[in-house]
Amino acid sequence: MKYPSIDYHNYLKLDSVLGAQSLRSEEFGKPAHDEMLFIIVHQAYELWFKQILTELNSVLAIMNGSKVPEEAIGLVVHRLERVREIQKLINGQVDVLETMTPLDFLDFRDYLYPASGFQSFQWRCIETKLGLTSEQRLQFNDSPFFKALTESQQKEMQIILGEASLFEAVDSWLARIPFLEKDTFNFWQSYQAAVLDMLNEDITVIQENPRLSEGEKKRSTGVLEQTRKTAELFFNASEYDTLKASGTFRLSYRAMHAALFIQVYRDRPVLQGPHRLISALIDIDEKMTEWRYKHALMVQRMLGKKIGTGGSSGADYLKAATEKHAVFRDFSSLSSFLIPRSKIPRLPKEVEEQMHFRF
Repeated sequence: MKYPSIDYHNYLKLDSVLGAQSLRSEEFGKPAHDEMLFIIVHQAYELWFKQILTELNSVLAIMNGSKVPEEAIGLVVHRLERVREIQKLINGQVDVLETMTPLDFLDFRDYLYPASGFQSFQWRCIETKLGLTSEQRLQFNDSPFFKALTESQQKEMQIILGEASLFEAVDSWLARIPFLEKDTFNFWQSYQAAVLDMLNEDITVIQENPRLSEGEKKRSTGVLEQTRKTAELFFNASEYDTLKASGTFRLSYRAMHAALFIQVYRDRPVLQGPHRLISALIDIDEKMTEWRYKHALMVQRMLGKKIGTGGSSGADYLKAATEKHAVFRDFSSLSSFLIPRSKIPRLPKEVEEQMHFRF
């Protein structure tokens, strides 16, 4: 053999891993059967969190460069898609945990205080590295989110908060994407006209629909008129900051428009990698939201209106955080500005050639 031999058990350090389940209920002389399940599921979460962080750190090392090589995009997409698959597995673990009934949980819950998911350092790292800011977070107990962590973890989190997140890295990368404006072609001028035409047509269809009441027409027209107003600001560089200031979008003007360009012309070979990257980020964000929501439903089922072991309002807090803590919502919001394929502006020949394979 080329290297010293090792067996399966020692390679995986199974003595340490399988010996890490210590039941608090046993320590107090009242062993609760389902506490083992509770511990193993949460330890499995943390192991998968570690793998997610491994993937995110490698992606950040690539995306935070001043130049991202085209050949690296495939690797970034591959690792982000791996994160998504891990998230599917994690979300499925909630179903396993829910085989524990509320009465089973109450058998050992009192032994857990004040331990809480709030104290998961790795989960907080994942959220922060993805791009969830302190300002975005739902406030708890009028303290910074990292105050529930240990002193050493708080110091490490302060360092992470000062580093560029994946959201910021992707924003910078998108802002550098070419093709948006050429001497002979202004994409936004052509595309904005098509979007506004589509919205105006929709408004006309609603107003002329005999099956809608006047109230329904007014409501639907109001929604579309607001979308049209947003579109007018969206395509105006000097007005776009108004949308950012109101919290409608987080991405920079150029990055947001590059993302839309990629979505519209995704079939071009040179844009397929970037399109998959954006899709992976949308998927990850959705899986994060799904995990939070399933967790909230589980806590509702287990605790009802009781407070969480960490002192929060339990299910109510988790439900409120579900939507508020989304990071890449801007990408899915772009659907408001998508138009039928038949109305997409044609690209000039020289731009088309740049976005196809060259031999």
